[in-house]
Amino acid sequence: MPAKITFSKLSYQTKPFASALKLALAISVAGTKIAPVAGDAVTFELPNGVVLTDANVAVKYILNAVSFDASDLSLIQNAVIEKEGTTISKLVFQKKPQEALQIAESFVSKYGSKIFTNTEKLGVVDVIYFGSLYETLSDTDLSKYPSLGAWFTLVSKSPLITKALEIVDKQVSKGAKKKQAGADKKAGANQTVLPDLNPSTQKLGKVDYFQAPDKSKKILPKDGERNILITSALPYVNNIPHLGNIIGSTLSADCYARYCRARGYNTLLICGTDEYGTATETKALEEGVSCQALCDKYNAIHQSVYKWFDLSFDHFGRTTTPKQTQITQDIFHKVHGNGFTSEDTMTQLFCEKCQRQDARGDQCDACGRLLNATELESPRCKLDGTAPITKDSKHMFLNLDTLQPEIEKFNERVNAEGKWSQNGIHITQSWLKEGLRPRCITRDLKWGTPVPLEGFESKVFYVWFDACIGYPSITANYTDDWEKWWKNPKDVKLYQFMGKDNVPFHSVIFPGTQIATKEDWTMVHHISTTEYLNYEGGKFSKSRNIGVFGTNAEETGIPPSVWRYYLLSSRPETGDAMFTWNEFITKNNSELLNNLGNFVNRIIKFAIAKYDGGVIPDADLSGEAEVALTKDVNQLLEQYIEAMDAVKIRQGLSIAMAISARGNLYLQESNVSNTLFTESRAKCDAVVHIAINLIYLLSSLLYPFMPATSESISRQLNAPLKNIPNQFTSDILGGHKLNGAAYLFSKIDEKMEATWKAKYGSSGN
Repeated sequence: MPAKITFSKLSYQTKPFASALKLALAISVAGTKIAPVAGDAVTFELPNGVVLTDANVAVKYILNAVSFDASDLSLIQNAVIEKEGTTISKLVFQKKPQEALQIAESFVSKYGSKIFTNTEKLGVVDVIYFGSLYETLSDTDLSKYPSLGAWFTLVSKSPLITKALEIVDKQVSKGAKKKQAGADKKAGANQTVLPDLNPSTQKLGKVDYFQAPDKSKKILPKDGERNILITSALPYVNNIPHLGNIIGSTLSADCYARYCRARGYNTLLICGTDEYGTATETKALEEGVSCQALCDKYNAIHQSVYKWFDLSFDHFGRTTTPKQTQITQDIFHKVHGNGFTSEDTMTQLFCEKCQRQDARGDQCDACGRLLNATELESPRCKLDGTAPITKDSKHMFLNLDTLQPEIEKFNERVNAEGKWSQNGIHITQSWLKEGLRPRCITRDLKWGTPVPLEGFESKVFYVWFDACIGYPSITANYTDDWEKWWKNPKDVKLYQFMGKDNVPFHSVIFPGTQIATKEDWTMVHHISTTEYLNYEGGKFSKSRNIGVFGTNAEETGIPPSVWRYYLLSSRPETGDAMFTWNEFITKNNSELLNNLGNFVNRIIKFAIAKYDGGVIPDADLSGEAEVALTKDVNQLLEQYIEAMDAVKIRQGLSIAMAISARGNLYLQESNVSNTLFTESRAKCDAVVHIAINLIYLLSSLLYPFMPATSESISRQLNAPLKNIPNQFTSDILGGHKLNGAAYLFSKIDEKMEATWKAKYGSSGN
């Protein structure tokens, strides 16, 4: 009697999936000596009845029991495999993929020649590591992990891997989708899996369907079209972004980009990590790694966070690239050649203990004024706490005082044309009224863009001179035709998103630099700035474990759509805002679940129950209630478009939810029910017909804010996502059949407030 492997029916969650894949690999290696069966757990049962529940132990037993060549075990100590394999599996399960990949890269680098196999043969290490890392590596840029990537690419080609994946798909997935939906519902997300759209049952009008960007083609400006270039402030690389960072720039930029795409505007969304400067050097020293290694680590973390939040960057890059050096130095040569720079001596702080010079200053939270390091009170070296001495050093300055008239003229024009928010205008004007002064643009550092000037070979550009140049350089890494976006002011409008502390660099310093080149740059048309988002009565603090950071949001089990909704509906556009768990739970339970979720689910379930499984009836929509609903929705739709075009994101979301509330009111006043269906069929037909079409409209209006929610609505309706229209019309026609019903949101237990406050800290802790 052969040994048996019992496969879990639970889900494709990391741990059971990885265990199943490892055992399936063992089966594919061992051939017919092991029989796969379906069951309720991932286990390996020996012929004598002994059951092994640890996948790694089972794999090693299987490959030895079938007389498989286990030479890799003699070459690599068993303890090493146990320690590294267990650690990696644990980190992956804890959703710390970057840490797992770093350990694996080190391990494969060290033992690579001993565990690399040909594609016909797999060893114990191959099986264990491939099973643990398969899902993670499949979504990873392998160029960042050269040894691991080479091994993974080789092993992936093995026919044994193909066979193993087929076994997993056949055995594990039998109950996976249904069980996973239940697990997600408990965590606050209902991910009920619906069939694919069925064109044969669709009856749709002339719908302007939404077209997602084609990743295989580069997005370039188009003649005669509305070309929108969008950037968000480049997040600094040496930290994990918290919720305030995310809503202040990246999420807001994504929301507006999704709106522009859904209106049919030709749109490019660019971002990346800002990686040069003193802070990176300091952090790298603290962690005992090179600056490049530190940047690689945190760039990957940032990308992982933004991917989870469903941000749709057309390209997410970084500033540590040859393009950055080339474009920054070219801009400097033009600015310098045009006479807008000067040379002067600057007094800097110098730590005698660690022999490091630091010109890093700070920025006043109250007024936004930049402070030189020598203006700080009681400065201390961050690395050893020593009080620094002062030293003079020669530097290059950007003559902003000479450029001020042109900068003022530029701001006067774009503040009005771009309909800037008052906080952006106020911050900019406070700088201009004070009077601009020459600003130092070089630093005595090693980590940065080199200054291409004789006598300055040991210096680099100050990060806030070349950070904004990261926007065009990241675009240049996306397309060689980057100048079609960045040197095309007649055809391109530039929208930039940032927190209020970043405004002067984008409204004064970077435009001043562009003006100083005397080239025809695409300059900012609209700056969308936010105030601060604070946390539970205080500020976010990673060191004191206070606040929700990007990697924490996923841990809660609450899906990205709910996080996006909360942050965008609370966006601090006119004043500081405060994140509280109480408000977060309330918004989910009352606004999302009771308003939007109830409206969508109520009418779809009713239509499926009463109309032949969801066949939409033809209807007369000339009734008083239907005419009034259409009029009200069109008025709100006009306000929505006006708000979003003006980048009033919070207001736009509020209007979309008001349309949902108007739909709920219509259903309530119409008394949609079994009685209406049996006694007033014509009226019931009208209610179902117009309500289904209103839901279809909502799916497009909500797409910028909650794309996954919109896609769920679209799937339920059996209708492709459509662009945001100018008018509310009946696009779903009589005879169209719905696809099924699924809950969009689930209630969050109010008791979780205390749990999450305890876990993520608060000002009272």
